[in-house]
Amino acid sequence: MDASVERVSTRAGGLRSIPLIDLGRAGPVALARRSRAVARALIASARRDYGSLALRLASGLSARWLSRAGDPYRDEIAAVAAVLGESAAWTLNLSYEWFCTTGTAPDPGGEGNRLMRTLDWPLEGLGRHVVVAREEAAAGVTYNVTWPGFVGMVTAMAPGRFAAAINQAPMRRAGLPLALDWGLVRLGVWRRQALPPAHLLRRVFDHAASYAEARAMLIETPICLPAFFVLSGLAPGEGCIIERLEDEAFVHEGPLAVANDWLTPGLDGTPRGAQCETRRGLLTERLATVADGFAWVVPPVLNACTRVAVVTNAATGRLLVQGWEADGPATAVFDLARARAA
Repeated sequence: MDASVERVSTRAGGLRSIPLIDLGRAGPVALARRSRAVARALIASARRDYGSLALRLASGLSARWLSRAGDPYRDEIAAVAAVLGESAAWTLNLSYEWFCTTGTAPDPGGEGNRLMRTLDWPLEGLGRHVVVAREEAAAGVTYNVTWPGFVGMVTAMAPGRFAAAINQAPMRRAGLPLALDWGLVRLGVWRRQALPPAHLLRRVFDHAASYAEARAMLIETPICLPAFFVLSGLAPGEGCIIERLEDEAFVHEGPLAVANDWLTPGLDGTPRGAQCETRRGLLTERLATVADGFAWVVPPVLNACTRVAVVTNAATGRLLVQGWEADGPATAVFDLARARAA
């Protein structure tokens, strides 16, 4: 496929085809420049949900914090904001309000390890506008399941190296009303100078040459707030869930799934989203039995907030993606092998 071509079409039934966009080494700023209308549509959706004043205030704080923390991707976010003419790009790049169900296990097809995940977030448009970006960095090629204007990584696959995804961790509570507890968490972030989880995952894909290197970076690198990292390698036994606090890690070997509640007993926080234990149990059961595809995306793993579903195997280079909105599938199923051959 010509690297300069972005393929976007609508199939029968009104389902959009997810584009494969070859960015080379140009990075997320180039994606925002090529897809300004999509990025602005997502910001408009956020403005409807959160309000213009809240976005404007949060963007100013986000820009100041990233600068003070010396974040390696702050200049890219500034460039995205300039390209779009939208300061809200700062806020959306640090938003961390999604829920997820993600698991890793030996591929029942017989080769390698497989990662399966859904990402849930009530923001309208994330399912319709998801893209797959082919990106090149020091460690090799990565296929990033992302959106125009977003600089970090939350779900990606590097053929011949590994695949990984982020889940949001439970929210720490101090017994105050939810909004005040949320503010206390963000105050703690403000006091730290460590990477946001999505920026750490991007650094891992940019620089880690192997599953072992990725695992070490995800365990050892300080982050600004807790997160789950789900990592899937090449061999059937290379799969784990890394529960991260800011400066501490708890590693659970696969096959296993995680939602938004801690696997390690005694860790502090209130689970995010509904039916975490049921979601986790359902995906753990399906990991070893279902064939590639999205037959496993059923309630409660599937819910009104589900926006993206992914199946990927770094050993075989397999990547399947589908976008969802509150009323059901929003895109046709993306198959990397077919997209590359087109």
